[in-house]
Amino acid sequence: MEFAELIKTPRVDNVVLHRPFYPAVEGTLCLTGHHLILSSRQDNTEELWLLHSNIDAIDKRFVGSVGTIIIKCKDFRIIQLDIPGMEECLNIASSIEALSTLDSITLMYPFFYRPMFEVIEDGWHSFLPEQGFELCSSATSEWRLSYVNKEFAVCPSYPPIVTVPKSIDDEALRKVATFRHGGRFPVLSYYHKKNGMVIMRSGQPLTGTNGRRCKEDEKLINATLRAGKRGYIIDTRSLNVAQQTRAKGGGFEQEAHYPQWRRIHKSIERYHILQESLIKLVEACNDQTHNMDRWLSKLEASNWLTHIKEILTTACLAAQCIDREGASILIHGTEGTDSTLQVTSLAQIILEPRSRTIRGFEALIEREWLQAGHPFQQRCAQSAYCNTKQKWEAPVFLLFLDCVWQILRQFPCSFEFNENFLIMLFEHAYASQFGTFLGNNESERCKLKLQQKTMSLWSWVNQPSELSKFTNPLFEANNLVIWPSVAPQSLPLWEGIFLRWNRSSKYLDEAYEEMVNIIEYNKELQAKVNILRRQLAELETEDGMQESP
Repeated sequence: MEFAELIKTPRVDNVVLHRPFYPAVEGTLCLTGHHLILSSRQDNTEELWLLHSNIDAIDKRFVGSVGTIIIKCKDFRIIQLDIPGMEECLNIASSIEALSTLDSITLMYPFFYRPMFEVIEDGWHSFLPEQGFELCSSATSEWRLSYVNKEFAVCPSYPPIVTVPKSIDDEALRKVATFRHGGRFPVLSYYHKKNGMVIMRSGQPLTGTNGRRCKEDEKLINATLRAGKRGYIIDTRSLNVAQQTRAKGGGFEQEAHYPQWRRIHKSIERYHILQESLIKLVEACNDQTHNMDRWLSKLEASNWLTHIKEILTTACLAAQCIDREGASILIHGTEGTDSTLQVTSLAQIILEPRSRTIRGFEALIEREWLQAGHPFQQRCAQSAYCNTKQKWEAPVFLLFLDCVWQILRQFPCSFEFNENFLIMLFEHAYASQFGTFLGNNESERCKLKLQQKTMSLWSWVNQPSELSKFTNPLFEANNLVIWPSVAPQSLPLWEGIFLRWNRSSKYLDEAYEEMVNIIEYNKELQAKVNILRRQLAELETEDGMQESP
């Protein structure tokens, strides 16, 4: 298919653009296969370049011969275009609708994008499973890399290489895979060097109504326990939901077959409930007519902050089991690709200082989201404005980033990255020139040949010139476990995401710049103090030598 077939009117003059915090701009609107571009001949006017894949919904209206298109973006921005001529307006609208809903992944912009920067690091090879395993194997010899899923035959949503207990062979893993949802047998997520405890993750066991068991599964997860120790299974569903899944062949671990494990149910919502929550929240944030009572009731009705609290509470529980109870844990929900990953990755941010650095956090996203099979293509296909209801969309990754921001806000000096880093990741998960978040798992990415045909997001982010934008000036390495508060008063709305198009950040930006200047000035003064101390020490040494006979 040629993009030209979908572009009925490629160019329109005298279009007026209205967008938040900018004066209205008149210019020429151009449609390409992947971008909507508005450029003006006025001096000092920034061009608008909008990826079609960032468009969530469009509305049209007409007053006389002037048509207005309102574009609602996946990053929650709302843009208005006033287009002279009804026919041109209708043509532009239908072209945008067609170009923003392309079915084929290979027609998306990452397959056509060519970087304008020098590629110093190939991000596709920055965070390989072997590298993660090296960190674990330096502390223990109880684990091994398994290539049982080499052709994605055992589990289509797992990577080709996984870390499993050394005492369990590949044949046993194949048997366990038939007993776990989607073939997702228990694998290592995190090894806590302080006490040797581990976090494992998997899909639900397929016990069904007959209470089916799998001795290889029992042996696998028992292999993670120390002698005389108990473990915890954290199920991210309520007991009621978990029991209902037995009728469909799913279920949970029976105490009789897993006597050394204590099961805890922590209900984390999923799918359409989360999507509806996001829609309600963004709608409340965009309505400027609310009085205080109405705003607060709409914020509460969205339940967004309740979901944040549920996820963070479960992550804190997981971290507590590891660090304070000295117990290993297995985490799963139903599939093990959504709430499971939220909890495993947040627990690591609480426990592991490396995960709070820029590269450590990138590695965490690679390992616990991309390689672990979070279906980004399905979950991020639509955002808060889309009119057509799909079954699989859910802001699972955005909720995770929001939880990270909550912890960052409570521990502002413990993270090497800043809020802009988290916002950038949200934007690229929904619409990007890079191939990192395309596809639903490693198997799909392999078939699409993304490593050969697209650029990795990390190749761009990890350039020194870009990293400086995402570095937290307050960062001081903190090797301790950090325990976030989950009290309702401690969990505010993330304004940097949800209100950034509704109120100007001018004063916040100025305050941030002033803070950076103060920190730099403090460093200069500290350097001068150190020089003066050295000079004083040298003078005292000289005086001592002169006084001695």
